[in-house]
Amino acid sequence: MNIYVSNLSYSVQDEDLKEFFAEYGEVTSAKVIMDKFTQKSRGFGFVEMSDSAAAEKAIAELNGATVDGRAIRVNVAKPKEEGSGGGGKRSFGGGGGGDRRNNNRW
Repeated sequence: MNIYVSNLSYSVQDEDLKEFFAEYGEVTSAKVIMDKFTQKSRGFGFVEMSDSAAAEKAIAELNGATVDGRAIRVNVAKPKEEGSGGGGKRSFGGGGGGDRRNNNRW
């Protein structure tokens, strides 16, 4: 089961994240997400656990727990939606165009 952990202290490392969950069961991976430009933590990460029951217990017990003075949020990670990988064109609204002050001729 893949678990999303947010509101992490910026000092939390991958190994720290793994340790938080290890007491609940086998952690197959733990990754704090880093900013690709500054190489600093973005304050969230993902933990993967092999046993779903252990993962559910970890989520229930760790959600809202205080770690380094911050209340972390722990949830089941939602699968990445198809095509949500960033990039591509963005739309910022449309048209409108022209001077609307004199458009009251209905």
